[in-house]
Amino acid sequence: MPQRTPRFTIAHRHAGLAALAAMSLLAAACSGSDGAAPTTTVAVVETAAPTTTVALAPATFQVQPGSGQVAVLGAKTGDTLTLAGPDTDITGEVDEQGSLLFRDVTPGDGYTIRSETEASESFTVADPSDHPDAAFYAKEDLLPGGGFGYITTRDGTTLSANVMLPGPADQGPYPTVVEYSGYAPSNPDDTTFGSIFNALGFAYVGVNMRGTGCSGGSYRFFETAQSLDGYDTIEAVAAQPWVLDNEVGMVGISYPGISQLFVAATQPPSLEAISPLSVLDDSYRSTLYPGGILNTGFAVNWTKERMDSAKIYGQEWAKKRSDGGDTRCADNQLLRLQNPDLLAEIQANPFYSNPLGDSLAPATFVDRIEVPVFIAGAWQDEQTGGHFPAMLDRFTSSPAVYVTLTNGLHTESLSPTVFQRLAEFLQLYVAKQVPDMSGPNGVVPVLTNALYGSPGGPPFANRFEGQSYEQALAAFSSEPSVRVMVEQGAGDPANPGAALPNAVLEFPSWPIPTATATSWSLDGDGALVEGAGAKPGTDTYKADPTALPATFYTQGGSSNIWRADTTYDWRPLPDGTGLGYVTAPLASDTMVIGSGSVDLWLSSSTPDTDVEVTITEVRPDGQEIYVQSGWLRASQRALDEAASTELRPVHTHTEADSADLPAGEVTPVRVELFPFAHPFRAGSQIRLTIDAPGNNRPVWEFDTISAGEEVSIVHDADHPSRLVLPVVPNATIPTFVPPACGTLRGQPCRTWVAASNGG
Repeated sequence: MPQRTPRFTIAHRHAGLAALAAMSLLAAACSGSDGAAPTTTVAVVETAAPTTTVALAPATFQVQPGSGQVAVLGAKTGDTLTLAGPDTDITGEVDEQGSLLFRDVTPGDGYTIRSETEASESFTVADPSDHPDAAFYAKEDLLPGGGFGYITTRDGTTLSANVMLPGPADQGPYPTVVEYSGYAPSNPDDTTFGSIFNALGFAYVGVNMRGTGCSGGSYRFFETAQSLDGYDTIEAVAAQPWVLDNEVGMVGISYPGISQLFVAATQPPSLEAISPLSVLDDSYRSTLYPGGILNTGFAVNWTKERMDSAKIYGQEWAKKRSDGGDTRCADNQLLRLQNPDLLAEIQANPFYSNPLGDSLAPATFVDRIEVPVFIAGAWQDEQTGGHFPAMLDRFTSSPAVYVTLTNGLHTESLSPTVFQRLAEFLQLYVAKQVPDMSGPNGVVPVLTNALYGSPGGPPFANRFEGQSYEQALAAFSSEPSVRVMVEQGAGDPANPGAALPNAVLEFPSWPIPTATATSWSLDGDGALVEGAGAKPGTDTYKADPTALPATFYTQGGSSNIWRADTTYDWRPLPDGTGLGYVTAPLASDTMVIGSGSVDLWLSSSTPDTDVEVTITEVRPDGQEIYVQSGWLRASQRALDEAASTELRPVHTHTEADSADLPAGEVTPVRVELFPFAHPFRAGSQIRLTIDAPGNNRPVWEFDTISAGEEVSIVHDADHPSRLVLPVVPNATIPTFVPPACGTLRGQPCRTWVAASNGG
């Protein structure tokens, strides 16, 4: 069918405009001195030539003011419009769809939009903290019988929503969950996620963010308007008669997981609980610019996909609806040409700067979340990166925070062991009922086969059977809040790589209270030794990012990496392109849980270099298991001293703190190892490698500045280069035979080949 042109009916705003007039007044004054003859001062009034002020006509375009934004619709293409206010005079050009959007407008009264011939009536730009009252949401009617509809937000933008009920509306009310993102949660032809929650007994509402799908508005990654839309969505859904207690929870993995953090921080009164899965804590530090190095693999590609998806009919299902007669979906495409170029903004912001940096870092605002939280994710997450545990201790206002952490990949937070606890959480905190595992037991086998191509493990037991709701809630909430799944992929020896853990450890909080900073010094011959090194020296490598493939996963679609039988292309360091340091075989089991630090004394033949550090386990049989990595651009080595610890260096990444390496000098540089949990059994060795970024992370690639420079690492009494890891004493490590090479999810395996310096 031919592409539908977005439809728009021009709304006229009639406003009486007062004529402009000008007046001047000169005041006369008399003065005299003792003994002086009296003088007379004559006031002279000058009359200006008559002028004529032409009154502007009432605007024929529509003005839609919001919180920090003002949208103009139905204007003349190419016209220059001015947003005029008490302290504002901003101009912009109307696009070919007759639209213009002013962003980052200071809240206040007395604004107008003017062209050369027209002017709107005065309007107010709202403050983000000014929320509508309950009556605004009570008028919503989201298809009580279920189906597709629209939610009207406070600025008049409509968001497309798809409602899926677990039964007839008149047999409710039902516990209800909301998924909110810029993907396609409101696509009525894709009901997979909604069906999962219906099977658990929940009503499901999928809502597209503004600027995506059939939703109106313009798209920008997590700007304030999107968070406020989330607030309005929660309140509008909660107002529906089929919603239990007029309170809702939020669900979702990845993008709709991250969105929960932004929405919950606005504190919607009707939000009951959130369950963010596979999220990030800091858009800059954790995913986009890890260590200050642009992630051109997943992060940049994902941004490009979001920009393409937010174009006019960028989501095919929206065009299908419009072609089928949904005129609102068509009208809602009208601000799409006002979407900013996010890729250009990424390139223009290589440093952390505020307010942009903090506004996109959930770690800076999760302390405002006041509802129970269930959060889960994986250390080796090939998309968001696995850095999110760094914010876990910042949920200080939440009455309950339940955490599940594991090795593995992006979808590990939907694996059976996590899913059971997630289902229990939602039933207790949203449905307010004793958990019943009949629904999850029906869902999990289908889910695990689709995601991992493997079985889902034994059925879940009804752990709280026979208890009252109050007893079940008390029992659940009394359990340790932090669960660490160890060796995910090894829980079913008959199905290597299946998404089941070898063991689950429990702790009261994060960071693990008993974790002890334990250090190993870099030494001669590629050794890592406890205490001071015995062989001081300098080791040098060529920082050549072309020596290895950029990533160790290059198979077809990205979802293939989640399968139990996935394979990796993880290669040893070519001679001279990196350094290796390895401990002696460990005398006892060593459980490491948390963030780590690689403290190096470094020099480079160039003013700057990019450093990648990687921790692995070398087994007694010579097999090497990938564990975790960290990155740093040496010029961005400046630390936030107040936030940094012995175990976790926190870099400012600001332009003001950036500095080249001093020529001919050795400089201390601390590299953060992303958090992880891994059991190093007695007889195994801990290995540290140092090289240029590349081939030590799936899907991620780096826009590195390294280009063959010579980098030297000094280790002696005056330059104590070392590895520092959080060792948890007395942690139970499974004692049977270690998992076979290639079994652990997200942790490839290879034959250990020593680096050219011996480690």
